[in-house]
Amino acid sequence: MKKVPARFDMKKDPVTTKWYLRPLTYLLSAPDVKKHGAIIRKHGTEGLKPPYLLLCNHNAFLDFKVATKAIYPDKANYVVAIDGFIGREKLLRDVGCICKRKFTNDVGLVFKLIKAAKAGNVVVLYPEARYSLCGTTAVLPESLGAFCRLLKIPVVSFICHGHHVNSPFWNLHDRGVKPTEADMTLLFTAEELKKATNDEVNEKILEAFRYDDFAWQKEKGIKTPYEGRAEGLHSVLYQCPACGKEYKMDSKGTKIFCKACGKSWTMSELGELSADEGETEFSHIPDWYEWERANVRKEVENGTYSTGVMPVTVDSLPNAKRFICLGEGTMVHDMNGFTVKGVDFDGDPFEMIKTVPSLYSCHIEYNYLGKHGDCVDLNTLEDTWYIYPHDCEFSVTKMALATEELYFAHRKAIGKECKKGFA
Repeated sequence: MKKVPARFDMKKDPVTTKWYLRPLTYLLSAPDVKKHGAIIRKHGTEGLKPPYLLLCNHNAFLDFKVATKAIYPDKANYVVAIDGFIGREKLLRDVGCICKRKFTNDVGLVFKLIKAAKAGNVVVLYPEARYSLCGTTAVLPESLGAFCRLLKIPVVSFICHGHHVNSPFWNLHDRGVKPTEADMTLLFTAEELKKATNDEVNEKILEAFRYDDFAWQKEKGIKTPYEGRAEGLHSVLYQCPACGKEYKMDSKGTKIFCKACGKSWTMSELGELSADEGETEFSHIPDWYEWERANVRKEVENGTYSTGVMPVTVDSLPNAKRFICLGEGTMVHDMNGFTVKGVDFDGDPFEMIKTVPSLYSCHIEYNYLGKHGDCVDLNTLEDTWYIYPHDCEFSVTKMALATEELYFAHRKAIGKECKKGFA
């Protein structure tokens, strides 16, 4: 009989950080916080005591370390994706982490966070649910306002600046950016929250979450002399603005270039792009990214978006022990959403279908763990699949953009158009 792997126990109640681990979390965070000269500014939060909800933006692992310094010595519960628990489940539970599978409707998580608030802890949430791809705000869940009002505790934003340009998602090398900055701002007291509508809460959160790390870098005049600073940028900027070809971009050293038409751009120490010859279409990296989004949106509006059938390798993460290779299969991402099919090593079929209405965004990885390549991460409440396309031209960035644009188009079609910045 085929052995079914144990599933991560998502029903366990959150643990208040063990007293002896609280100083340890601070000590582990302190060296990097000091190295980057993190400046933490507090706006209305001086003397604020738990419980309160801390909403953080997400650009790099340094986010966690700076947030730890900002709230120390208060007790906290952190929402962490299941891959963060691999090989260290007990430790993460003991420091107060609560497991979540990305982009799933997990009602149980809401009850755990209510318990955390009632226990008098800081509830730490990263509502963008993944690292920003180019240092700007990712889409936020529309349910955020209702969730804040449900907790009935003060709402605080914690927005870090400089973490993306220091260690971007597409090339994690630490560039030594110093100083970084963070703004810890009281958005609502518990009393103000009672009087606010869901929309009013959402609007204030969205305003607090407006950030652009490359614009911040330029404004502050902070240089990144790292000689490989453009390497990996082609993972985000996958389409050439000169010839329009997709999947032909590459990068090396300080340059990003198109292998189809030969055009190249140099990335300056201030994070700006300039064409080596001819017109500089986009000097600001997020502008290039948003141009790609607009092109994907046109495909969705025309009903033509599709990756075609891609051969894939699928890894499963049913628990926090290790990945299990399910086997080989195919993936299609098109106007209907994601369809993944295959046959495992025992000859049994596997399948995951994520329809457009079920997924407002998706998590992707570039060259995961430095050896597995680019992948899409799809989840159910019981399993997480890391899906690696191979032997074909593709961009997981385009799939992420398309997931959002398909969802926006669906909402518009049913008369429930998403408000800007939300899904």
